Amino acid sequence: MKIALVHDYLTQRGGAERVFELLCKRYPDADIFTSLYDPQKTIDLGERIVNTTFLQNIPGAAKYFRLMAPLYFPAFRALDLQDYDLIISSSTSFAKVVRKKPQAHHICFCHNVTRFLWDTETYLREYGDYRYFAPVIEKIFAMMRNVDLKYSQEPDLYIANSSVVARRIQKIYGKQAIVINYPIDTSNFVFSDTKDEYYLASARMISYKRLDIIVEAFNWLGWHLLISGDGPELHRLKSKALDNIEFLGHVSDRKRKDLFSRAKSIIVAALEDYGLVPIEANASGTPVIAYGAGGVLDTQIPGQTGVFFNRQTPDSLQAALLEARGISWNYENIRNHAVNNFSEQAFFTQVEKILVQVSGLHLSFI
Repeated sequence: MKIALVHDYLTQRGGAERVFELLCKRYPDADIFTSLYDPQKTIDLGERIVNTTFLQNIPGAAKYFRLMAPLYFPAFRALDLQDYDLIISSSTSFAKVVRKKPQAHHICFCHNVTRFLWDTETYLREYGDYRYFAPVIEKIFAMMRNVDLKYSQEPDLYIANSSVVARRIQKIYGKQAIVINYPIDTSNFVFSDTKDEYYLASARMISYKRLDIIVEAFNWLGWHLLISGDGPELHRLKSKALDNIEFLGHVSDRKRKDLFSRAKSIIVAALEDYGLVPIEANASGTPVIAYGAGGVLDTQIPGQTGVFFNRQTPDSLQAALLEARGISWNYENIRNHAVNNFSEQAFFTQVEKILVQVSGLHLSFI
């Protein structure tokens, strides 16, 4: 059986890319396809050949990959996947549109619907420079929404990473989705039941991550906060932060797992569709303090693995921080929760059952 793995673009290293990395490791003989590939800025694929589209030949496309938006649909439609029996796409936008031969199966691991098309206002707010071109962009996006809706019917099966995303797929694409919470590589995280006197936020510095709430809350509390990550919000956040807040920039995977294991808690203020950071924190034996909406409702147990705050405000976060301070955490139980529910083995066991039920494919995942 020939398997193709397809991802939107490999030009960054976020949660979707980490999931795709696990799929690539699980299928060492599968062929890999994507629109754009920058090996210096994305997941480690070793010596694997990465097949790209015509976009790869456009100078600067990998750096300015968001500007290529109108070209992704034709780029993916042009990929020749007629030799493959199983196509597994990993998509928040475009990879789901690939074509297959009639007897093949296409399974889409959908991290989200195409967010910049269906939540354009949020998209434009995140990338402030785009607002000057909003009237033109909206006309382009309106046409692209029709194309996205048409091609969203291509996959035979959608697997959503959370109940929130499954509802969104149903609402916008009219397709049923099976919910399987995505895994992390638990071997990449180290357990520690000894915590240092710092809190950690780890996120790309874009507006919807709401790092501004975290900065304001810790400005008031005066507690030690470390923030790892980079992005367009960095300068603005630094200008607001007091001396108890330290910006680390991009950190290596080795440094990141050490930070996760020794943090008192890891803070997540964004409304995430799923969110791997809370699970990664738990895999390190570290509790999470998170905005109580979206994907964390599928992954966290209040009072056992973390604490929720109900509003995206500094005051609400401060109350959760103070509440967490009074809990005697069982760090080993936090770790076990992640390993038992969000490991690769737990994930692929569920996937195998679904594939057998839906398509009759008998694949050896374990």
